[in-house]
This record gives sequence, C-alpha cells and structure tokens, in this order.
Amino acid sequence: MLSALFLAIAGVGLMFFPQELNTYIGIGSNKYFALVIQILGGLYFGFAMINWMAKGTLIGGIYNRPLVIGNLAHFFIGGIALVKAVLADANMPVVIWVLAGIYALFAIVFALLFNRHPNTQA
Repeated sequence: MLSALFLAIAGVGLMFFPQELNTYIGIGSNKYFALVIQILGGLYFGFAMINWMAKGTLIGGIYNRPLVIGNLAHFFIGGIALVKAVLADANMPVVIWVLAGIYALFAIVFALLFNRHPNTQA
C-alpha cells in the first residue's frame, strides 16, 4: 500500500507539474521533456493503481509474482541508479538522497516479498 501511495504522489506530481520540474532541474521551458515527464507520470500512476488494486490480496512466493517482480525491477533498478548518483556526487540535492533511500527501502521489501512464503494468518 505504501508503494502505491508513493507512486501515485510521484505520478500526479509528474503529470501536473512538468514545467515546474523542468525549471527545478534547470532545463527551462522544454516542451518535449515536459511531454516525457507527463508520460512518465502516467506510468507511475498506472503502476500505483496496480499496486492499490492488489492491496488486499495474498502476496509472496507464487502469489502475485508478476506484481512483485515488476515492483522489484522498478525499485531495484531505480535504487541502483539513484544510489550510484548520490555516491558519485555528494552535493546532490536532498530530494535525490531521500529518493535514493526510499527506492532502496522498497527494493529490499519487494526482494523479501519475492523470496518469502505468504503468511495466510492475520
């Protein structure tokens, strides 16, 4: 559920504030990059909806394996890229450090979910 909320917030932010993000990262008013950011926001929001719809289902082992693998791939690859970026440049903005931590945490959680048998008891 937390990954769904995180991805939904990121997706909505990317979809509705692409020009502000362009300005924040120093690109200025680039309409093509703004379009890519909006499409990325749609991807994040769609992934959030998939996670939200699966919140009450059994996850782990063979149950919802495609959902777990998709999340693991996303957060693991994104986490590696973000951690590599902050380790290469300690002067990265705080928001990048925070994102690196969030991505690494979600990658660990989904790796654990992938390798555990689901607990059917509450």
